[in-house]
Amino acid sequence: MDRLSLLETFVVALDEGSLNRAAQRRGMTQSAVSQQIKQLESLLGQQLLHRSARGVQATRAGDLVFTHAQGLLGGYDRLTAELDSLNASVSGTFRISTSTFLGRSVVGPLLLELDRQYPDLDIVMRLEDRLVDVVRENYDLAIRSGKLGSTDGVGRKIAELETVLFASPAYLDAVGRPQQPEDLIRLKFIQLHEDQTEGFFPLNRDGEEVLAPIRVGFTADDPELIIQAVTNGSGYTRAPRPFVEDQLRDGTFEQVLPEYNAPDKDVFAVFPSRHSIDRRRELVIDGVTERLTQIHRRAAQPRPATITA
Repeated sequence: MDRLSLLETFVVALDEGSLNRAAQRRGMTQSAVSQQIKQLESLLGQQLLHRSARGVQATRAGDLVFTHAQGLLGGYDRLTAELDSLNASVSGTFRISTSTFLGRSVVGPLLLELDRQYPDLDIVMRLEDRLVDVVRENYDLAIRSGKLGSTDGVGRKIAELETVLFASPAYLDAVGRPQQPEDLIRLKFIQLHEDQTEGFFPLNRDGEEVLAPIRVGFTADDPELIIQAVTNGSGYTRAPRPFVEDQLRDGTFEQVLPEYNAPDKDVFAVFPSRHSIDRRRELVIDGVTERLTQIHRRAAQPRPATITA
């Protein structure tokens, strides 16, 4: 039994002047109330109550404990009220880590909006194409796609992104367009550092999974550099469809093996503890989830028909 609970039972007993009425108010048995007061008396080494048929009265030590207990309990109530207010507020420094790709396209624009809405909020965003440890590196939140990595924090899956394999049409003209998954061995795969393929890549067609052989030709931890390499005809890569849909539609990129589905990429929110409530964190997570849903819906819209003369 914690000491604040013992003090609260003692204060209620004196307020009511009766162990029986104190038990009713505290929602416990009279014997439990009596036991808690005896435990408090044992802890303090003083008799606190005079018990009689007419009820209970404080001893001199009891009067002193009653006065201090009221102050302690009142201070605790103010503490919890201030903590609740802190948890509900949108202010202070909020540190967030996210990948370059998600940061520029989703998280960054959202944080700029939140910055305008909440002038007391100080946002510190780091674009890092590595897996951070939110606890050891003192982040309030990390938004990650792919893998969680090693962290002492808590991960919550918030979205899935459809991914596609794609290359420049010029590269496919030069090396030949693969017709089957095994044909990918002829092409160079440009790999994001955190997405290690280990020599094979799972593709799905009509519910059947096929392990396609992968020949890695270039690895980098910068998504912009990988897109540049694809544009320059260095090979093919994989990325979330919503973020390359415009280039696929205008012919800048061409989907590789369009009859096969590449695995979805999970998006996670990672934060230090599941027990702490942070209004700022929930605003960001809800905003990112909503924006990813909107992006997915736009990408899923049918391509406009081309009108030819």
